[in-house]
Amino acid sequence: MNVTSETSDGIALIQWDDGKKNAITLDAAREILAALESARSEARAIVLAGRPGAFCAGFDMAVMTGDDAQAMHALANTGGRIVHTLFGTDKPTVAACTGHAFTVGALWLLACDTRIGEAGDYKFGMTETAVGVPLTPWSMEPLKARLAPTYFVPVVAQSKILDPGGAVAAGFLDEVVPAGEAVERALVIADKLAQLPSKAYGMNKLMARREALDIMAADLAA
Repeated sequence: MNVTSETSDGIALIQWDDGKKNAITLDAAREILAALESARSEARAIVLAGRPGAFCAGFDMAVMTGDDAQAMHALANTGGRIVHTLFGTDKPTVAACTGHAFTVGALWLLACDTRIGEAGDYKFGMTETAVGVPLTPWSMEPLKARLAPTYFVPVVAQSKILDPGGAVAAGFLDEVVPAGEAVERALVIADKLAQLPSKAYGMNKLMARREALDIMAADLAA
């Protein structure tokens, strides 16, 4: 997977592209996390984007269904650290959801402040129940915080799959723009958010998340 990070006028754009569905490998997760941590310290705002047609299909299933428990844990933990970092940064974060978003990709959307999707035959969801996998405490916190209450059980317990309109109603997205326009729209929003007083932005965003962030940190460290 090709992971890139570019900063222009204080706005960091982090993108990933495996040429297919954007399934996250351990190397890719580590690169995304490193880019995010760098942007967190250097940029005024952060934009995350996938490839055309795919934001993130989730973790590499060959690892997650394989026999190497250590590799499985390392991949899940690194993906979770990305969620924790996004959810806990005081900088504005905007997701340019350029296509499908499942499992950890959907969690990355929930962890971002503003989420821009694209019109198209795209799907969103948490498929853990459907494949017999229990969710972890670190993954449950952004789900509790950002999903609309009426969608919580259908999405989390029943693996309901949503289209872009449903993703807006559920809380995965904030708005949907025409195909090919999500990144441009996200960059415009990030620049506007970066002009707000940064100290107040961070304090007001994170004040209510302290307990959730502590739960996530403890689970990821276990």
